[in-house]
Amino acid sequence: MFLSVSVLAVLLLPGAWSQSSSNRLGVVVEAKNITLPAGSKAVLPCHSPRMVWTRDRLKDRQRVVHWDVVRSSPEYSVERILDMSPGANQRVYNGLNKGRISLSASAFNDGNFSLIINNVVTTDRGVYTCNLHHHYCQIHQSIQIQLNVTKSARKEKRYWDGEKTVFVVMLGSSVALPCVNRRPLWRDGLQEDQQQVAHWDFQAPGVRQDKADRLVDLYASGERREYGPLFPQNKMSVEEDAFSVGDFSLSISDLAPVDKGLYSCHLHHHYCGLYERRIFRLTVGPPQPPVQTANPRILQNPEPEPSTEEVERPRVVNVFVPEHRGYFMQQLGYILATFLLLAFIVAAVIALTRRRKSRGLEYDLRRSDRRIVISGGDISLDSTELKTINQEPLNSDYKNNLLKERDMSKDCNKDFEGKLWM
Repeated sequence: MFLSVSVLAVLLLPGAWSQSSSNRLGVVVEAKNITLPAGSKAVLPCHSPRMVWTRDRLKDRQRVVHWDVVRSSPEYSVERILDMSPGANQRVYNGLNKGRISLSASAFNDGNFSLIINNVVTTDRGVYTCNLHHHYCQIHQSIQIQLNVTKSARKEKRYWDGEKTVFVVMLGSSVALPCVNRRPLWRDGLQEDQQQVAHWDFQAPGVRQDKADRLVDLYASGERREYGPLFPQNKMSVEEDAFSVGDFSLSISDLAPVDKGLYSCHLHHHYCGLYERRIFRLTVGPPQPPVQTANPRILQNPEPEPSTEEVERPRVVNVFVPEHRGYFMQQLGYILATFLLLAFIVAAVIALTRRRKSRGLEYDLRRSDRRIVISGGDISLDSTELKTINQEPLNSDYKNNLLKERDMSKDCNKDFEGKLWM
């Protein structure tokens, strides 16, 4: 996991840390690029639960060693053999093993946690596990050893099967299954509060890593060393209870272009063997534009001062928008008037058409060619077509003429009848 994080860090910040894998600087566990606008506040996170300061007043209960055994015959079983801590006597779980299986009384002084088995029996066969737990430092280590029992002295041996060490011992003999860890944290006499340190460094652009400026040193004992004027001016700060909660984040207020650079958080727990480093490349961008408020600004002088520069007058186009409801009623009136006019025209056309048809029936009478032929004479009378006309009132002169014509026709008829009888 640390290897992948280191590779990612090198890709993000090339050349910024060429010695990140060295024990002196610590392992890079986090690397970030942070860009913030000028004038804002930056918080560079640096958290580690392993750096939480919890004083081990007893110096005993937080370190434990215990041995377990896994047997596969006659049936599979897991059994706790014994456990031990510096502040308590070792505890053997099976009464048959008391006085036969034990640990060295000076185990937490010299780091030798080997399991001693006297008078080996057949039931001791199995896979033994030595477990070391340091709850304060959150460290857990284990080692496995397989024990086989034989009745032949020629078969006694010790070898590595590729996964664990295998001991083949003589029945009834004694054996010590090795488990040795001489790191200082497993031994007494250490003062962990003096070996727990956190500090921040700043590396300006173009400055080498070994020339970086130290910003602050923090100690679990409560001591704090601040370098430069930034912390006294409250430009930078780290919480006072950093070791109580494991939060060593650096806060930078009112960012400026001079704050641009590389910041590194170093966490050293010499007691637990912890060496971690977190790197942040901070970039300061342009300031954010001011946010316009909804409240209108009140001008002190409502009359603008006359400007000497010639300013182009804005072109204003007045658009009169009619009221929505009145405009709708007006358009509706136009539409109704148009429909009424069309209906009137259609009614007039229909009326004229019907009148024309009735007059046509009155005038278009059948023509009958009636011919009056008087046999025995030379004169034949043809019946003429009669048409009805609308008689209008005639004046007196016209009536007198008709009477004259009727009298003349009577005289002609008398003459004609006289000729016929001759």
